[in-house]
Amino acid sequence: MSRFMRKKWLPGALSVALGVSLVGCGGSSHSGQTSPPPTPPAAPAPTVVSTTPANAATGVLNTAEVSATFDQAIDPATLKNATFSVNCPAGADAFGSVSYDAATKKATFVRITESPTNLPQSEVAEPMVANVTCTATITTGVKGTAGVALAKNFVWTFSTVTDTAFLDQGKQIFRFDTFGDETTWTDTLHMNDVIATAVDPTTALAVGLKVDAEALPPAVVAGIQDGSISLTSPDTTLALISLDAVVGIKGTVETVGGKSTLTRVGITCALCHSTVDNSFAAGIGKRLDGWPNRDLNPGAIIALSPALTAAQKAVYNSWGPGMYDPRYNTDGLNGPQVISPAYGLQNIHKIIATGDGDDLAYWNRYVGVTQMGGHGNFTDARIGTKGVNITNGTDDLVTTKLPALQAYQLSIAAPAAPAGSFDTAAAARGKVLFDGKAGCASCHSGPEFTDANQRLHDPSEVPSEPEAAGVPSYASRTATKKYRTAPLKGVWQHPPYFHNGSAATLVDVVMKYNAKQSLGLTSAEVADVAQYVKSL
Repeated sequence: MSRFMRKKWLPGALSVALGVSLVGCGGSSHSGQTSPPPTPPAAPAPTVVSTTPANAATGVLNTAEVSATFDQAIDPATLKNATFSVNCPAGADAFGSVSYDAATKKATFVRITESPTNLPQSEVAEPMVANVTCTATITTGVKGTAGVALAKNFVWTFSTVTDTAFLDQGKQIFRFDTFGDETTWTDTLHMNDVIATAVDPTTALAVGLKVDAEALPPAVVAGIQDGSISLTSPDTTLALISLDAVVGIKGTVETVGGKSTLTRVGITCALCHSTVDNSFAAGIGKRLDGWPNRDLNPGAIIALSPALTAAQKAVYNSWGPGMYDPRYNTDGLNGPQVISPAYGLQNIHKIIATGDGDDLAYWNRYVGVTQMGGHGNFTDARIGTKGVNITNGTDDLVTTKLPALQAYQLSIAAPAAPAGSFDTAAAARGKVLFDGKAGCASCHSGPEFTDANQRLHDPSEVPSEPEAAGVPSYASRTATKKYRTAPLKGVWQHPPYFHNGSAATLVDVVMKYNAKQSLGLTSAEVADVAQYVKSL
């Protein structure tokens, strides 16, 4: 790093030299004492000479760089989230860290945690919130290498818009990218053969697979409606896969020996974390990305593989619809979890039920590599008792896709409660209880109704543990060994509740907390709190 150098002023240098000369010749001041040396000039305070974006800029992409360039070298130890922050919008929590380039004297604010808990492989910058005015602030806590601080806080503002091209890239990854996991689903599990011989559309819909109606050509729509296209033939399933119409399934259909053949098949993020609105028929409609597919029975699908043992098939078949164990294939224990929503996660930095990882990209890497079988590496020594270190393939088809994938998922808002789906008067009473007697707001706090960014909770604090008889503590199988307070927006959409689905309804959730924490709520008050939560 360069070091700030103070200039010596010529008049001062001359006076010192002259004084030394006089003393050497026997000269002295009138008091008989030599004159003290002059005080060197103070180093100037550093100043910001330019910013990106410029002050009052509009139409700034929410993926754009936010940086400031100084007129002198800065002590990087003074550049922290507390001294260089970006709030989108003003007043929002500032999340991020600061990097510094000594050669250009430029500090850059990056939306990555300042205190990482996982390896750098999964630290991916989040986009800023779009369509708001952001305030960037550099405080007097920033100092030059000479130790002099900014004379006053430097503040500038800019307004953001969505980087639609980046989000479109992320949407394509979410919906259609397998990360090369065909090597697992085709070469190892032989699911292409299973689908081609045993999975007709009726069977596929029965196990919770969904069909994207917007991917169907008019002739196919007409054929389904008039019955000329069979829904009991696996050939129809292959045709739907070739159209990219089966949500979360990506396949290659080729003509082999004069017959349509599914030669390769893999899965995408959308398999579990997207559903449809049933606007065409049950299981067929427009995509609802981010909505957990609680109809999907992934265990039953996996159990169709001829590569599995009878014991493995028994475990997979025990899970049921809407349930999946993301640790079973690494630790051999059986304790399925509800498939979680992938919406409403903007500004929440502990994504999954146990708060593993610092951002959504951590979980995307974990699932992409360890669960889907995508090509790449995932490493975290904290998980369970032995840690996880898995590498698939010799190439990396995951890492470069994480930023856009994360950005798209963070852009998906939680769905508002449908009009008429809750009792407004009861919800109003429930809010008073939620904030007061029930004490819910002590943990379900802030705009996202979670304290996950501030703390996690011990298993003893949550009513979803202990687990059912014979089921290991899920927290014990994770990186944090704790639980996150679940955000509540859109909670009406995804019963059952808690990480293990142990509460069938929101009333059951409140009743469990009422008993666990001795809240003293009456049955009427329990119902009112449930109506309020349902309204969020």
